[in-house]
Amino acid sequence: MNELVVFLAVYFPYLVIVAAAVLILYHRSWQDLVITFAASFAAWVLAQLLKNLIQFERPDGGLFLADGYAFPSGHAASFFALGMSIYFFHKKSGEWFLLFAVLISLARIFAGVHSPLDILGGVVLGALAAYAARYFYDKMHA
Repeated sequence: MNELVVFLAVYFPYLVIVAAAVLILYHRSWQDLVITFAASFAAWVLAQLLKNLIQFERPDGGLFLADGYAFPSGHAASFFALGMSIYFFHKKSGEWFLLFAVLISLARIFAGVHSPLDILGGVVLGALAAYAARYFYDKMHA
């Protein structure tokens, strides 16, 4: 079971990124790809900034070494932003990518590198980043 948790927490995110890029380029446009990944990247950057401001320590004894502070989860922030951004363009695919974000986030809790509060903070941050990206996207196309 530990191997599955580590796979979902560490390696699966790379597959999700590639799948998202392929999906968006196949069904949408380069512009949608940029907006979607900009939201995800912005969420990750904001999470890193908040981590350094808040400085919540990670739980002890995780299945793998995770550097830095815990709150908010950068993985949760970036993958929920990715999933929500895809959902705005393609609902059915977005549901899958939100499920992937949930799996990655739960795996990071089970791996012992995040608490549920860290994940919740990342989810909120990711949602805000996705909505902000959508707002600017709509403004550009109004």
